[in-house]
Amino acid sequence: MNRTRRRSGVLLALAILAELFLPSPHELGVEMEVMRGPEPLQIPRDLLVEAMAAQDRHTDALLRVPGVVGTAIGADRHGRPVVQILTAAPGVAGLPASLDGFDIDVRVIGPVWALGEAPWAASAEEEEPSNPRLRFPRPVPIGVSTGQPDVTAGTIGARVTDGERVFALSNNHVYADRNAANIGDNVLQPGRADGGADPDHAIGTLFDFEPLRFCQGLFCPENRIDAAIALSSPDNLGTSTPRGGYGTPRSDPVEAMLNQEVQKFGRTTGHTVGRITGIHATVTVNYRTGNVRFVDQIIVSGGGFSQGGDSGSLIVTKARGDDDRRPVGLLFAGSAASTIANPIDLVLDRFGVRIDDGS
Repeated sequence: MNRTRRRSGVLLALAILAELFLPSPHELGVEMEVMRGPEPLQIPRDLLVEAMAAQDRHTDALLRVPGVVGTAIGADRHGRPVVQILTAAPGVAGLPASLDGFDIDVRVIGPVWALGEAPWAASAEEEEPSNPRLRFPRPVPIGVSTGQPDVTAGTIGARVTDGERVFALSNNHVYADRNAANIGDNVLQPGRADGGADPDHAIGTLFDFEPLRFCQGLFCPENRIDAAIALSSPDNLGTSTPRGGYGTPRSDPVEAMLNQEVQKFGRTTGHTVGRITGIHATVTVNYRTGNVRFVDQIIVSGGGFSQGGDSGSLIVTKARGDDDRRPVGLLFAGSAASTIANPIDLVLDRFGVRIDDGS
């Protein structure tokens, strides 16, 4: 294969510069989310469904407004559902005050980018042993640097299993190079940006991925997941995060709920905590080679929850007792103020696997 050679150094440099110079929340005029209380919101299901229907009726028209990058369902300070309009910058004109009886919450989140390509490589000699950018002894933990050889670096989300085989779970744009990879390609730990070399650092091979369907002019097909799995083995891949992470995720996923506190461990930012502030989101994501529209997504807010290179991280609940570390979403994109994730049940159902908790 000569896929790497076909990509010019100029394009790679532009990609890295784009990640390095994404605007900060302060530069965008973004007001970072103020976290409300410790408990998820218990909104009546029929009211949520009604709000989602109102959102769906108007999303196509709203996305045609310059500066609008998405919509979602959120909640006001009284716990009532609202329709969120997500914008790339302040001052977008022509937005409604309500939709079909539901209030509008205009949220400036900045442009949304896929976060799979890391903007820099870490120096392994200067890092602590738990740093997720290092090369780890086999079996490697989850939450650490990985990627197909033509990709800079993303994150191993989890070890998953179909009951017989085990796989590394990450994003399409981490393991399948935005549809450009071939089944059977090696996947590395660490990723190329962190010193990974093919085939010396392979931990498995690309087994399956959900193709990304890019926008063509004004026509944007609906996508629900950015996901891929690589066939691995228990000798090459473990089930827990490194020291300082949240540990081993539970095998039983949970539905995303507004105001739910969540956590993740990823290649770039390590262990971070945020809160779900949007569900049923429709968002247009920039992959540099084109835009992709996603529906039914999860939005997590919280300063520094993710950055470039964290794509593929598993998002799990952060709670006491039986609800702790239950899988919620697969991180794949973000902006200066928000993180976007696929609902994990959609990902697991697509590949016919479950989260492997080592039991």
